[in-house]
This record gives sequence, structure tokens and C-alpha cells, in this order.
Amino acid sequence: MTEAKGLVLVVEDERPIADLVRLYLSRDGFGVHVEHDGTAGLAAARRMRPVACILDIALPGLEGTEIVKRMRAEGDWTPVILLTARDDEIDRILGLELGADDYVTKPFSPRELVTRVRALLRRAGGPPDGGVVRTLGPVRLDPARREATVDGVPLTLTPTEFDLLQHLLARPGRVFTREELLSGVWGYAPAAGTRTVDVHVAQVRAKLGDAAALIRTVRGVGYTADA
Repeated sequence: MTEAKGLVLVVEDERPIADLVRLYLSRDGFGVHVEHDGTAGLAAARRMRPVACILDIALPGLEGTEIVKRMRAEGDWTPVILLTARDDEIDRILGLELGADDYVTKPFSPRELVTRVRALLRRAGGPPDGGVVRTLGPVRLDPARREATVDGVPLTLTPTEFDLLQHLLARPGRVFTREELLSGVWGYAPAAGTRTVDVHVAQVRAKLGDAAALIRTVRGVGYTADA
């Protein structure tokens, strides 16, 4: 059954790339719906509620970053992977800051893309540690419910932001290098570098508000969560 793993929305205007991504996702057991422009892609995301979205950044109609922005503004936290052929890091960072979970730079391996989709959905599907509730200062994180609060007030986190906070809270005081966080949270160590980690840490801190100081930068090493 091709939809056993859920439906993935692919929005890519280069049809050969879209067809290749569809082929590999279908082989892995996903249902796939493809759109070729951003306006239709956003409409499909709203209508179909896929388990994940793969969005090209440079799309006719609406760019992929604008689709992410509108989805997040509407409270849709479906995992999103961006595709980009651009060398400029600004596009990738903007996508992450707007709420994307990951990005892949063209040309890419379709097998790697499928692996990243699986990793995102694995994390979003539930905790590997039995759902142990974590607390640190005013922060409380419930992996089983995928809920995080500060002083009882719910936080709105992307799947990756939630997983990053969970990873840090699992070992308070432990200093994680950026490479360790890439491996432990994203499930791989992409050659694109560790800027992804920095952007997501900044996003989590912004959402923690007054509790942001719980996540400390250890200069030249990485990050730690410590009361």
C-alpha cells in the first residue's frame, strides 16, 4: 500500500526533479502529491494536510519560504524540508528562521532526501525514551504529548525545535557540540555545516522568552541547557 507511511507534498517546478523525488518517496512507501507552483502548493498543503512537505525555494507564484511563512502563521506545523539551488546561505537561513525544519541543496541524492523525511517523521511520531517528562526551571517538556510549556504557558515549536529542546533537556549541564546536535537531533551530519544548529537554537531561545537563558552558548564548543 503506497500511502502506508502517509502523504508527502512535493512542490517543485522542475518536473524531472519532481518526478525523481516522487519515484523515490513512492518506493519507500509514501503517498506523493506533486504541485509545480507555489500558489497551488500552498492550497494543497491546506487541503490535504500531508505528513511532510518538500518545497523548492524558487517557485513561480509563491516562493517556498513564503509558503512556510503562511503555513506557520496559520498554525500548521507540518514538517518542512526546503530545496534550493542557490549558493547564498541567506536563503537557507531565512527558510529556517521562518519555521522550516531542514533544507537540501541541489544537486542532491534522492536517497538522502528520503532519509531526511523519514528522520523528521520518526522524531515527530513520538519519543524513543518512553515519553519521560523533562523539566528545567520553568520549562516543562512532555515528549509523549509533544507539548512544551514555560510557567504553564504552551510554546509553539516546530518539530525540529521541539526535538532540539528535548535533546538539550535530556542531559542538563551536558555541553553538546554542534556536530553532536546535528547527529542527535537531525540524525545526520550534513556537509552544509553547523549554521542550521545556530539558527534553530536562536529560534528556540526567542520562543522561551524570559527562560531563554537556560540555553547557554559555550564559546568555541556548542550549547548546553542548565538552570
